[in-house]
Amino acid sequence: MSNHLRGQTSPYLLQHADNPVDWYPWGREALQKAKIEDKPIFLSIGYSTCHWCHVMARESFEDLEIARLLNESFVSIKVDREERPDIDSLYMAACQAFTGSGGWPTTLFLTPEQLPFFAGTYFPPTSRGGLTGLRQLLSAIRDAWAQDREALTAPGRQFLQLLTQRPPEQSSPTRSLLEEGVAQWKRTYDETYGGFGAAPKFPMGHSLLFLLTYGEKKADPAALAMAEKTLEQLYRGGIYDHIGGGFCRYSTDRAFHIPHFEKMLYDNALLMLAYCKAYAITGRTLYRQVATETAGYLFKEMSLASGAFVSAQDADSDGSEGAYYALRPEEVLAVLGEDQGTAFNACYDITEEGNFHGFSIPNLLHSPLPGDRFAACIPALYAYRLARASLHRDDKVLAGWNGLLMGALSWLYRVSGQTIYRDAARGIWTYLSRVHGSQGTLSATSRDGLARGIGFLEDYAFCAFGLLSLYEATLEPSYLSQAQTLCRQVLTDFTDPSGGFFLTPQNADPLLIRPKDTADGALPSGNTMMAWNLVRLSHLTREDTWQRAAEAQMAFLSPLAASYPTAYPVFLLALLAQ
Repeated sequence: MSNHLRGQTSPYLLQHADNPVDWYPWGREALQKAKIEDKPIFLSIGYSTCHWCHVMARESFEDLEIARLLNESFVSIKVDREERPDIDSLYMAACQAFTGSGGWPTTLFLTPEQLPFFAGTYFPPTSRGGLTGLRQLLSAIRDAWAQDREALTAPGRQFLQLLTQRPPEQSSPTRSLLEEGVAQWKRTYDETYGGFGAAPKFPMGHSLLFLLTYGEKKADPAALAMAEKTLEQLYRGGIYDHIGGGFCRYSTDRAFHIPHFEKMLYDNALLMLAYCKAYAITGRTLYRQVATETAGYLFKEMSLASGAFVSAQDADSDGSEGAYYALRPEEVLAVLGEDQGTAFNACYDITEEGNFHGFSIPNLLHSPLPGDRFAACIPALYAYRLARASLHRDDKVLAGWNGLLMGALSWLYRVSGQTIYRDAARGIWTYLSRVHGSQGTLSATSRDGLARGIGFLEDYAFCAFGLLSLYEATLEPSYLSQAQTLCRQVLTDFTDPSGGFFLTPQNADPLLIRPKDTADGALPSGNTMMAWNLVRLSHLTREDTWQRAAEAQMAFLSPLAASYPTAYPVFLLALLAQ
């Protein structure tokens, strides 16, 4: 059994190519089919390493009755949110507007004109535990579409009005925004465990980078202390992989103890930046160690022979979340022997009762830092874990995420002096310029060395960030020149006359509206990263063009950041650099 996803390059879409649901990729064929047949669109957005996407796929999209409902009454479209951040951005905003929250899988119902009118995230196949079942939801929307379409689609018209509101008046940023942002972080800071707010906790490497930079420039010990406490807690917790290196996506608890296990390229790149900055300020070798171990993980498990890096590693192995990382004491004893195994178990909290479904996620939350005491043990445990289970890897290459890593490796070269990191950063750009680049433009994604799709704002902004960082590390003029080429393309192709930059270039296929992201989330937004790039270019080149562009971008973002500065840490980094 196959559907219209056969032949796609996205690993996520290919995971659904054999579903009984008649999935289409986003495009003209599916949208025209919805109009011609006068059917609502069932839109499902996710990514290939997402645990709850796997769950919903197993429970619902392989279910013949649910497939029948979808195939008879809807046009079903699958979107890889990493390949199409424009679609994800627009409809995640709808999900958050309708429900107050978001996440993946994102589940939406649209009119044939692409207007969303109902949204949610994970739905079980049948109603349970207060959650509406997908079968019941599909039947209800099918009936309402036939009987009272006007009432059904009213939320969509309200959402469209929200999207088309006038932006606030632009104003030059004031330095007080820096202090207001730090004060907000102080109010939400968890003094016991580090980090900010309640669980779930995300690492947010760019927020930590701002606090470190602010603490250094403004001689604010409290800002430095918040960032340092969080960086040490992140390393101590189970969110850091003490056997393989690298960080998982977020913590399910306050202490950064039990993670949500997928590993994303962007999280690791952003955290490397923060650890490099912490080392540069403090000279504490732990921070450089974590950055180099994280780079080592990426080299081992997420690199390609071409020089590029893949997008993500799965949370699940053999159908079970976190099983790859979980250990029992007797496994460690069998690998390391009685004496070393007992000591390792005691240090890394690997116990009979366990801390994760009867197993243990290694952590250092209750132990002194071991230094290199167990350095000789780690390779044996790593080999054992690899032999015991494997993780799916999303092997598409995203230009933007590789640009962030290019920057992180450049920073790591500067604090370590190790040329392997400089050469790896160069290798990324060699690949991107050969496969993704064409006369100053970028493609967003590639797989097996073949690029596809237009580049989005974040691709240009993140790659320009990486090139500027590589220039500062090597002082090779070509990298500065190529960063300017990318930024000129942004000014030409992405500028919104009312201020800021659109997420999509002028030649993009039209969506309901042309989306524009401003606030930083788990990733910096393209708009805030462009602000930082333009400020850096204005200093590096002393050219009026970049100075004027930087001032305009900062004036656009300033009123947006004023109400909630902690949502704009990269804008605050640009403000610090002005």
